[in-house]
Amino acid sequence: MIRNPSLASGNAGERGSTFQAVKGSTPDHLYEAMDRLHAHAVKVEEAVFLRTADLFKLDVDLIFYDTTPCSFAIDAGDEDEESGDLRRLGHAKEGSWSPQVVVALAVTREGLPVRSWVFPGNTVDVTTVARIKDDLRGWKLGRSIFVADAGMNSEDNRLELARGVGKYVLAMPLGRVAEVKETVLRRPGRYRPLQDNLLAKEVVVGEGERRRRYIVCFNPHEAQRQAKHRTQVIEALKAELARHKDPRATAKWAMELLTSGRYGRYLTVTDTGQVRLDPQAIRQAQRLDGKWVLLTNDDTLSIQDAASAYKSLLVIERCFRSLKRGQIYLGPMYHRLPQRIEAHVKICVLALLIQRVVEHTVGGSWFQLRQCLNSLQATELRTATHRFFQRNEPPQELRDVFKKLDISMPKPVLAIHPLTSDV
Repeated sequence: MIRNPSLASGNAGERGSTFQAVKGSTPDHLYEAMDRLHAHAVKVEEAVFLRTADLFKLDVDLIFYDTTPCSFAIDAGDEDEESGDLRRLGHAKEGSWSPQVVVALAVTREGLPVRSWVFPGNTVDVTTVARIKDDLRGWKLGRSIFVADAGMNSEDNRLELARGVGKYVLAMPLGRVAEVKETVLRRPGRYRPLQDNLLAKEVVVGEGERRRRYIVCFNPHEAQRQAKHRTQVIEALKAELARHKDPRATAKWAMELLTSGRYGRYLTVTDTGQVRLDPQAIRQAQRLDGKWVLLTNDDTLSIQDAASAYKSLLVIERCFRSLKRGQIYLGPMYHRLPQRIEAHVKICVLALLIQRVVEHTVGGSWFQLRQCLNSLQATELRTATHRFFQRNEPPQELRDVFKKLDISMPKPVLAIHPLTSDV
């Protein structure tokens, strides 16, 4: 009798296998372990990260921060807000409303998690910054610059981040800030080429302590793509407007267009109540093609470093994809107690840290690594008296991975067991 399961990957990452992962354990044992982790989570996270930073000689100069919702396998959230429960009805970034928590993550430029937080599901992103800054104060992070997307940008957050000589690089929401639209984007100046498809220029507004330093970035390739996409949308709108004889904005087809995220931004309603293309909105969109604006309070940060720092913010999006769509399975969750929810998140983030450390050491992506590990197989063999597993001959690529990770290759013959009458 021969079986040939994968020796490297197994079933440890599959849903529902948590309680079978530790031999002889029960759900109560594992829940107790989660409660103990929650009680000491702050010290564990700090010790693990600082040890990792020291091991890889990380220069922790940039801290990237973002949030993501994580849903539950229930239909309704917890209604008693005084109970401290975390499961609240919130609006996910995918567009749906569901019971969820908000998971916040701070990572280094290499994508190594620094620390994680769990907030109630109805928490607004911009209200989390003060907590994050307070919690990271005292960690030996040296001179760190806080980098975040436009969702974190608010006057209160900027004041909070600047307090105590804190430094930040924040993306500005282009369409909602008058100073950016009317002053920064219209200020003349020559763009400096920084790297392929990335140009930037500096714009300073105001004087003295109230001066604001903006970095306007421009990607020509993205500008062409956006212009082409908008041309297609406008042509489709013109055809749709010409197709209807009733131009009133109260018509069903008109209301659908006006409320559409794809078409509504290019439409306007005239004084006579008719729906028309909005030439001003189209011109405004053209001015923004391929551009984004950063705000920083660090005068020592070069234009290239500021632009590169924000471009590197994609690293945290990759971390969230690994947590939610990879093999870690952050959600959906089935826990109810707040300490179990937080412990679940901490365990997943520790798994993400291990994944990132492996990628950093090997120099390849986790997907490529899994493909390589799957080449390690074990075949189950039986004789008249014994049952055993025999490892296949690993390819050189796999040997190199094990060597880089300082892991010993499994023995050629594994788990020899005598056969009994009940086998």
